[in-house]
Amino acid sequence: MLDAVIVGAGPAGLAAAIACREWGLQVVVVDEFMKPGGRLLGQLHQEPDGRWWNGIQETAALLDRAVELGADIRCGVSVYHVEKAESGFRIYTSEETLLTANLLLATGAAETPLPLPGWTLPGVMSIGAAQVMTNVHRVRAGHKGIIAGINVLSAAIARELQLAGTELHGLVLPALHPLTAAAGHPRKVMESLLRIAHLAPSFWIRAGSRFARAGWVRSLALRFYPRSGVKLWGLPVHLRKALVRINGVDQVESVTLSDTTVDGQPVPGSEQTVDVDFVCIAGGLYPLAELAAVMGCPFKYVEELGGHVPLHNEQMETPLAGMYVAGNITGIESAKVARAQGTVAGLSIAARALGGSEQIKLQRQLAEALHHVNETREQATIQFHPNIAAGRMKMAEAYQEHVIRQ
Repeated sequence: MLDAVIVGAGPAGLAAAIACREWGLQVVVVDEFMKPGGRLLGQLHQEPDGRWWNGIQETAALLDRAVELGADIRCGVSVYHVEKAESGFRIYTSEETLLTANLLLATGAAETPLPLPGWTLPGVMSIGAAQVMTNVHRVRAGHKGIIAGINVLSAAIARELQLAGTELHGLVLPALHPLTAAAGHPRKVMESLLRIAHLAPSFWIRAGSRFARAGWVRSLALRFYPRSGVKLWGLPVHLRKALVRINGVDQVESVTLSDTTVDGQPVPGSEQTVDVDFVCIAGGLYPLAELAAVMGCPFKYVEELGGHVPLHNEQMETPLAGMYVAGNITGIESAKVARAQGTVAGLSIAARALGGSEQIKLQRQLAEALHHVNETREQATIQFHPNIAAGRMKMAEAYQEHVIRQ
């Protein structure tokens, strides 16, 4: 029987494998993708201090260390079922069944789809798919595209596509309907953008965002929002235009845009057609937690964490003894936070697997790792959801309440 099986070879899973191997545990990491790294592979951006964050390089550093320590990393392997065994867990994969005393789910996040008329045409993809095509596979998503959905993720990836030489018409809102209530409403989108305005390359955008925090200023800004959009790295961001239809016969040929009111309603007679050959839909991310649900792990819906999240404590333990979670399955945050959480999870597994005199040193390392998670979170320049600290507090309280009830 293995000491630990880790599902997911992203930053959380690799960091956990390193921590487990440093304590001599026998660990297997499985991931359905063909190479390790997860979403980290596609990331490429310049940080506020001027340094570049290159996900491929960050992955290489983690992978080199994990391999050096003898971690068994198996890619192209899917996990289709997990169940409790007599003394641990049984993991059913596309290659074999694994028995383990401890299980870490580091499955990451999935993108929220935003259905739009014509979205089944070839050439329509999620913003994350365009990122992977461009930065991982080095394949151009198309000749000219448009992004429907304005958020932290789409703004960052738009810049990456731009750096790769891809022409973009700009970023627009998705047409407003019940499933795009937040993503298609100009007021709500402006509120979310204010949280990252300090990262804008333009001094005037950064300065103006301070005044726009007042509600009446936001209303005024939306009412007089320029028809040509506000430029971000030279790319128009349209808070008063929505994509209402994707056009084409066998593939994307164009999109129909419409001006909108400040409440996101289309302005009659304002429709225009823009020729494009690909469309990226950006609806945000949510925790990918199906395997935790299969195991019967209790969940709590926490909006600040991105949706339904498996109950877990600060040590990444779930209420199911021996099962742990780390990374975006615990709430949508940066790859740096996921990596730090992975180290905590690996040390928690080691603390459970090992006893005796090792506990003192392990608990010291675990305390340092927990401090690093909090420090990394506090220093994050971008938060995918507001009030992440409040969300983490809600999760801690929910976990404690569950433990008391049991």
